[in-house]
Amino acid sequence: MKLSVLDQAPISRGFSPEETLNNTLKLAKVTEKLGYTRYWVAEHHNTNGLASVSPEILIARIASYTNKIRVGSGGVLLPQYSPYKVAENFKLLEALFPSRIDLGIGRSPGGSQDTRMALTDGAYKCMSEFPRQLRDLQGFLHNSLPKDHAYRLVKAAPRTKTVPPMWVLGLSGRSAANAAEIGAGFVFGHFINPVNGQKALEAYRNRFKPFQHFEQPKSIVCIFVVCADTEEEAEELALSQDKWLLNVGRGSDTKVPSIEEVKKRTFRQEELEEIHKNRNRCVVGTPDQVKQELERLGDDYQTDEFMVITNIYDFDAKVHSYRLLADVFDLE
Repeated sequence: MKLSVLDQAPISRGFSPEETLNNTLKLAKVTEKLGYTRYWVAEHHNTNGLASVSPEILIARIASYTNKIRVGSGGVLLPQYSPYKVAENFKLLEALFPSRIDLGIGRSPGGSQDTRMALTDGAYKCMSEFPRQLRDLQGFLHNSLPKDHAYRLVKAAPRTKTVPPMWVLGLSGRSAANAAEIGAGFVFGHFINPVNGQKALEAYRNRFKPFQHFEQPKSIVCIFVVCADTEEEAEELALSQDKWLLNVGRGSDTKVPSIEEVKKRTFRQEELEEIHKNRNRCVVGTPDQVKQELERLGDDYQTDEFMVITNIYDFDAKVHSYRLLADVFDLE
């Protein structure tokens, strides 16, 4: 089993964005030493609780701070951007850090309608264009646009010997099909919504067409994990993530609350039900418990790589969680 990291750079209440991003660098360094395969950073906008707004910039900083771990985006929100510009950004990253860059692409609008329009500078861009944008992005990366393409003579620079592999992030058979049709890797967001995951991954495998980096279908499943030395400690640490997920789902304050803050709160019955439902997106427990559950899910999903996201309040406890996982899976 391979393990990787997804980092949204969640800001814990009482901490600054600067401190949070510094912790991102620390976590990247630690997880590289522990044997994690990849370190991906997210793209989120118009939020007070997530500091990762520009994966391209953060990738460059993390890759320069580490030595060998693959660094990538989870993911660039392609519907808001030009495939040509994304291709050049990531070819430049590949030139700076050869064979260490992953290009993860998402279809998300990036936030509210106003946020999306701000990202596109008021230009309306149809979400249904995403499959075409993926093909164009692949064409710019590999200089393989069709001869009748309007931009066939426009070349993405720099002219690197290698280009980063493309990964499509998604939750459905539609996303899986988009990845399969262009021969990209597929990342299923169990941490967002685990429903229909097995069907999506099966559709991806069945429809996969080899291209460049991937001769065979390659999938990753992204999941929330909180691991601690005891089950009781893991459950207590997970309280801050439980409340954070509740807030995110309701569009309220998205800073990660402390355990003490959560314990002072009295939850309504519908909130408790929502917290319980959100636990389907997570694995919480001791190293042995987490390993057993990830191995079970690995069999269900037929994947050999999980991307772990841990959005708890205490940074030291987060680092310890990743360390316990590395130990129990013998990553080193």
